[in-house]
Amino acid sequence: MSRYTGPKHKLARRLGISLDGTGKDIKRNYPPGQHGQNRRKMSEYGLQLQEKQKLRHMYGMNEKPFRKLFTQATKMPGVAGENFMKLLESRLDNLVYRLGFASSRPAARQFVVHGHILVNGKKVNIPSYRVQPGDVISVREKSQSLDIVKDALAARTFLPSYLSFDENKLEGTYIRLPEREELTSEINETFIVEFYSR
Repeated sequence: MSRYTGPKHKLARRLGISLDGTGKDIKRNYPPGQHGQNRRKMSEYGLQLQEKQKLRHMYGMNEKPFRKLFTQATKMPGVAGENFMKLLESRLDNLVYRLGFASSRPAARQFVVHGHILVNGKKVNIPSYRVQPGDVISVREKSQSLDIVKDALAARTFLPSYLSFDENKLEGTYIRLPEREELTSEINETFIVEFYSR
């Protein structure tokens, strides 16, 4: 099964959340289509499914690896929903986006796949690679002069506190796992736990 390649803005409006993080993809606060403003109230199952789809599309994942990651989160000590969010945030493509090497998660995914990223000095081209606290993420020396990297770094407005960044070496360190308060508040992870616990 391939990744979703359809219209992103229409999907963002249907889910009611900005998928690229800029907010530009939601110009109207109701779903697309001629009946978008007259939709009925959603059932409990519908709310759970929508919350799951929001998070899945936000990180650009297919259902099978998404479900597999959730299963891993339930086996970890602590709250399953929070563990799940932390595992999603620890993906290499997401951290490349958070460090500002790419302007969006899809761009970060492509950047990783094309072999521009090093983890602890070794090339990693797997977007779903789980980065461990203490790992150093850097741009390959040959790729540091790319305009895409320079533009993305110039446009970065925020660096999460669980990451540190060295602008001279163009490398960032994943200091620790993020706290729930540092992650997106637009997602209610308890709905996702309830969805998969049916």
